[in-house]
Amino acid sequence: MTTAANLPPTPVDQSKVRKAAVAGLIGTTLELYDFVIYGTASALVFSKLFFPNISPAAALLASFSTFAVGFLFRPLGGIFFSHFGDRLGRKWVLVVTLLLMGGATLAIGLLPTFGQIGLLAPILLCICRAAQGFGAGAEQSGGATLLTESAAPGTRGKLASLIMVGAAAGTALGALVWIAAQSLAPNDMLTWGWRLVFLSSIFVTIAALVIRRKLDESPVFEEIKQARTEPPAPLREVAKYGKANVLRVILMNFGVSTQSYTIQVFMASYLISVIGTDPKFIPPVLLIGSLCGGVAAVSFGILSDKIGRRRVVSLITGSLILFPAPAFLLLTTGSPVAIVLVMIIGFMLACQGVVGVHMSYFPEIFGSRYRYAGVTLGREFSSIIGGGIAPMICAALLGMFSNSWIPVAIYMSVTMLISFIATRMTPETLNRDLTDPEDAAHGKSRIVPVTSEAQHVQ
Repeated sequence: MTTAANLPPTPVDQSKVRKAAVAGLIGTTLELYDFVIYGTASALVFSKLFFPNISPAAALLASFSTFAVGFLFRPLGGIFFSHFGDRLGRKWVLVVTLLLMGGATLAIGLLPTFGQIGLLAPILLCICRAAQGFGAGAEQSGGATLLTESAAPGTRGKLASLIMVGAAAGTALGALVWIAAQSLAPNDMLTWGWRLVFLSSIFVTIAALVIRRKLDESPVFEEIKQARTEPPAPLREVAKYGKANVLRVILMNFGVSTQSYTIQVFMASYLISVIGTDPKFIPPVLLIGSLCGGVAAVSFGILSDKIGRRRVVSLITGSLILFPAPAFLLLTTGSPVAIVLVMIIGFMLACQGVVGVHMSYFPEIFGSRYRYAGVTLGREFSSIIGGGIAPMICAALLGMFSNSWIPVAIYMSVTMLISFIATRMTPETLNRDLTDPEDAAHGKSRIVPVTSEAQHVQ
């Protein structure tokens, strides 16, 4: 049975919480903006621009392979930046990763195509995508850690879920930019229109940089820093003491990441190539889905503050085990209403809803000694076996089984079942003391009382 801490909770500066919330939101906006414009380009134009001399199916697979490259580099970036995040602070890392992601996206918009320089073009595309992934490797984890540590007990779920409101905003902005690009003549879109899509990321990058430079470090990290008696070694500590919880996070996020990226990336190409949907219909659907997903993220975050993280995540992942088969049955009708309905449910549950709760759940799982490293390693290694290769696996399954959606649905459901089981085996972390150096454990975590101020804010 958990017991309350004897000491009263440290007062929370609400102005710092608001700055942390905006900084986390805007950074994830850039990350998801980069992701959406790249993922949509993979489905719509990259196969023609960078892989023109192979069959359409092989070109699509090659295009999704470059998408996966970014995910292969995310854990490397996570390992590198989380080391400094736990030693020097969260703010420094969040500024550097922002510049790396934004710079790589800008560079993609300047790349020559296969028709201009041949094989070097897809190689350069892979390099830029690797740089994107390296920077993104510590982005959401850093934002989630900073915001969870900055929020008062009783409000962490709601405030950390704002990270996924940023994700929804990035998806919406990416969809809007592609809607504008698709209004161009087809030849213009393939020659210079797609470049403007990537070059536009400079505006989001500058806005995010201005906000993050004014960011304060989290009060929990400052308290931990003052109490240190020796330099921290987060990677060594997490390797020695945190392996079990890193594995938990990997498995908890495995199915979620798989379904999220399947919905956001693969389903666009499936609708176009198999169902025969007009490509111009895809960005508006992503826009509607992302807006609904942002609302769902905050709603589920608030609910998790009331009834617990594990219960909410279990309800959502349990529902998502059953989601794929009915979803594909509706998609195969070709009905615009059915397609919009499937995408809205997918965004609300898999893309933003459950991840919104993960934003507070994952940081609460780990002790203060290596929180940033633990969250980052768990999330980013799961992204390799989950979301990074999911569109490529789904495309391969379609090719192997004559465009049948059944193997894809089975793949989505089985991975989500793994995440559901892992969640049920993970302790509840609601309102645990984040200054505790030990990881969360069943029935042993120290709980911080929820103040009347936090209840009022909630």
